[in-house]
Amino acid sequence: MLNNTDDKRAQPSSRMLKQGLLELMHIKKFKDISIKDITERMDLNRGTFYLHYADTVELLQSIENDLEAKAQELIDINCTAATEEKSVRPILEPILDFVIEEKDTCFILFDNNEVSGFTLRLQQMIMRNKDCLMNIHRDPIPEEKADYFLSFAAYGLIGIVGTWFGSGGILPKEELIQIADDMILGAASRMN
Repeated sequence: MLNNTDDKRAQPSSRMLKQGLLELMHIKKFKDISIKDITERMDLNRGTFYLHYADTVELLQSIENDLEAKAQELIDINCTAATEEKSVRPILEPILDFVIEEKDTCFILFDNNEVSGFTLRLQQMIMRNKDCLMNIHRDPIPEEKADYFLSFAAYGLIGIVGTWFGSGGILPKEELIQIADDMILGAASRMN
């Protein structure tokens, strides 16, 4: 497999393959989707698929990688503001805006979590950004309790977003952000 995804000429076909997989995941289980299904849906040949991906799992992981990279970018951009404001709001709000913008893709990935472990990847991303999360609270969290707090925060944040998706996003975004902020800051305040 040649990985041409950085070549500008290859990007449109890579995007089409991702789109085809996501469209099919609306109507079929991931395990039942073949390379042939994807290429036929997008009117591409199998050779084009193999220029980009080894199999459907790698294609799915590529979609997840794109979302994870954008989320990491938003964390990087907003971490300083979160630390200064002592709130997860400056990070969570742009991430939720992005999630809303990409709601169909995110819903599919949350709904097919058992296939890819998407939520585990998001939790690991939160854990990798522990310095940002640890600095949101006014008082330092003792080192021996830090991993417990981070696990709670990671599972909690992913859980409330998953619940929000599951309910069709009926809770206003602003209320969801306030719940997350209260949850994280409340847990952090009890760690001393």
